Amino acid sequence: MTETDENMEYLIFSIMAIVATVCAILVISHRNPVVSALFLIATMVSLAILFLALNAPFLAAIQIIVYAGAIMVLFLFVIMLLNLRKDEFGPERRKAQRFFAVLFGFLFLILLATAIDVGLSSFGQREVAAESLSPAGVENLAQVLFTEFLFPFELASVLLLIAIVGAIVMAKRKL
Repeated sequence: MTETDENMEYLIFSIMAIVATVCAILVISHRNPVVSALFLIATMVSLAILFLALNAPFLAAIQIIVYAGAIMVLFLFVIMLLNLRKDEFGPERRKAQRFFAVLFGFLFLILLATAIDVGLSSFGQREVAAESLSPAGVENLAQVLFTEFLFPFELASVLLLIAIVGAIVMAKRKL
């Protein structure tokens, strides 16, 4: 791999780390729960890109499928179940929102095209750890997850269940 490719990888990694951090801050600072959930999806996608940069494609796929996909759909379903009123969204700022959406969308497309270009130009040149591509790598991950980290894994699932039940109970009280 050339020095230019290494610099480009470092740049992409740095940008995605900044995007993940900013989106994570916006998740907890935004008042609108739907917008916070969308920022959480952006955080999860940027973390998946970071996993790809670290040669962990299985973790990146799980990050997208499980967290950004299934869990966020569940969160958005629960948020919509709460039946938010229009006045909870705050004043409309569509002109500024459209401008920033187009600007950041364009910048994201440039970043994505650059990442694809760097990935295709260095395809087959990089040495990838055999563990990350073999089924044994996934087996090792599962072994560690369900032995050493079984309690935190189960605790996270119970916390998600409690949050869902709590949201449903709160929604039923409003009816």
